[in-house]
Amino acid sequence: MDKFKVIIVEDVKLELKGTEEIFRNDIPQAEIIGTASNENEFWTLMSKETPDMILLDLGLGGSTTVGVDICRKVRDKDKDVHILIFTGEVLKEKLWVDVLDAGADGIILKSGELLTEWDVRSVMSGKKLVFNEPILRKIIQRFRRSVLYEYRRQEAIVKYDIDQYDEIFLRHLALGYTKEMISNLRSMPFGTKSLEKRQADLVDRLFNENETERVNVTRLVTRAFELRILDIDNLEADE
Repeated sequence: MDKFKVIIVEDVKLELKGTEEIFRNDIPQAEIIGTASNENEFWTLMSKETPDMILLDLGLGGSTTVGVDICRKVRDKDKDVHILIFTGEVLKEKLWVDVLDAGADGIILKSGELLTEWDVRSVMSGKKLVFNEPILRKIIQRFRRSVLYEYRRQEAIVKYDIDQYDEIFLRHLALGYTKEMISNLRSMPFGTKSLEKRQADLVDRLFNENETERVNVTRLVTRAFELRILDIDNLEADE
C-alpha cells in the first residue's frame, strides 16, 4: 500500500489517542495530516489540504448526525476522497444506513477487532462496503431473517393456492378499501359479487372448518399477515 494522507475526526481525546496509535503501529503508510474534534475544525483542515482518506466518527459534540452531514458534504465536493466511518454508535442502526446513503465507503464499529490495516487497505484500494465483524454479524442476522421470511411467504402462497388477484384483494382490504373500491382498480378485473365469492373462498382456504363462521374482513386480513401472505412493509395501493 502506497503512502497516503489521513484526517481523523474524533471528539473523545482518549479514543483519538488510541486511533493514532493504531495508525502509528499498524498502518505506517498513513500520514495523519490533521485531527478534528468538531465540524468547524474539520472544514478548516479541509480548506488547507485534501486528504486521501477521512476516518470519521459519527457522534461529535453530543450530536449523532454531524458525521452523516460531513460525509454527505465531502462526497458532494469530492468523489475521490475515501471515507471510513469509525464509530461507537453500535445500536443506532439507522445512522449506519444514513451514512452509507451519504457516500461512506464502510463502517467500523468500535468493538471487537477495532480498526485494522486490512480495513484501511480495502478502503484505499477502492473497495466499498467495508465492515468489521460486529456489524457483519448484524447484517447476516438481518439477511437470514429476511430470507427465511420470504421463504415462508412463498410456502404459504403455494400451500393456500394464492394467486395474484387474491394478493391484490387482501392487500387492499388491509389498506381499508371496500369491495366496491377494489373492483374499480385497474389491476382487478372482477365485480363486487365476484369479490364477495373470492372472500368466502379465501376464508375457506385460510381457516379451519370450525372457524369460518366467525371470520370477518379484519380477521381475514390478520390471518393473511400471520401466514406471511401479506408483507406489512409492502402495503401499497394499486392505481
